[in-house]
Amino acid sequence: MRVAAALRAKGGDEFAKPGNIIEVKFVKGESLSLTASRLLALMILTAGGDAWEDKPHRIRKADIRRGHKGNERITDMLEELHRTLFAVDDKSWRGKKATLRFSLISRSREETEEDGGEAGWIEWEFTPDARKMIQASETYAVLNRQAVLGFRSNYALRLYELGALRLHRRQATWRGDMAALRAALGIPPEVYTDFAQLRRKVLEKAKAEIDQLAHFRVEWREIRQGRTVAEIEFRFEPKSPPEVIETVDELDRHSRGRRERRDGSVETLLAGQRTVAAPTNAHTKPEEKTFPIGSIRFGHDDLLAIGRTYGGGWDIDMIANGFRDHMGERVEKLRGVKLAAAWKGFCESWVTRRGRAI
Repeated sequence: MRVAAALRAKGGDEFAKPGNIIEVKFVKGESLSLTASRLLALMILTAGGDAWEDKPHRIRKADIRRGHKGNERITDMLEELHRTLFAVDDKSWRGKKATLRFSLISRSREETEEDGGEAGWIEWEFTPDARKMIQASETYAVLNRQAVLGFRSNYALRLYELGALRLHRRQATWRGDMAALRAALGIPPEVYTDFAQLRRKVLEKAKAEIDQLAHFRVEWREIRQGRTVAEIEFRFEPKSPPEVIETVDELDRHSRGRRERRDGSVETLLAGQRTVAAPTNAHTKPEEKTFPIGSIRFGHDDLLAIGRTYGGGWDIDMIANGFRDHMGERVEKLRGVKLAAAWKGFCESWVTRRGRAI
């Protein structure tokens, strides 16, 4: 919750989601749709460090719709959150193993003014069980709002959250059998019963989206018993600084054509009879600082904070020297968001390669 409060105070697109909420299991046969999962992420982002408190939280409908006309979908998403049940391992009043089932949202209010306009708000409260889980969570994932809203597969979003949760651990992996995989990604038991189909429809599509939109990459290994896939292991690796810059650029672009860009089938857009390069949104400002030549310990609080957070305890200036060597002349062209993203990605990859400092 302290991390969530700090990220909210900082502003920007990053927010913290409690590990306990990411790893909660759906009751058999249920899972959230992609739109409801996005709404839940926005709720957690909005609540920030206050998510564990017994109080209402509020968000504008305009911040949810993202250009969609009308509010019908918001109503559907709220009702889905209310009726979806989650399950966690617990103890009964006799001290026996038990399963606790609960919902995340206890109540919500949606403004229903006739004009339905941009000024509309929704208000909600998390259930006591959800607040208890949020408060007790000792792990968290730092997620990117643009990435969360950019995924087109609910399975990709779930795998993205699992990867972000494990990225900075000594072993950045997730391993489980087929039942655990279905529970983690919310795959109904009657869907994709053949693993070859599950690989093609779920895993390959999820990997393609994550590799394009996330600040890390995902690979998996299939563990077999005979010819049957018994378990699967995901490995999550931070992207290099140039790859992070490409990701930031992609998140800045319009989502239309994203799949074609991912597949490499579209490189240009046609305007009349002329062929022009697909536009990108310039994210930098001339007055934004470049990466410093000397120490970053003085006068560069934003870069210093990133290094301390993601540098695994290593000397900040040592990592900075490695960053300059790795980027070469490209380091002089980095500004603002792209500089911060590239520096963060390099710090993460540094720790992945060398481990945490003692």
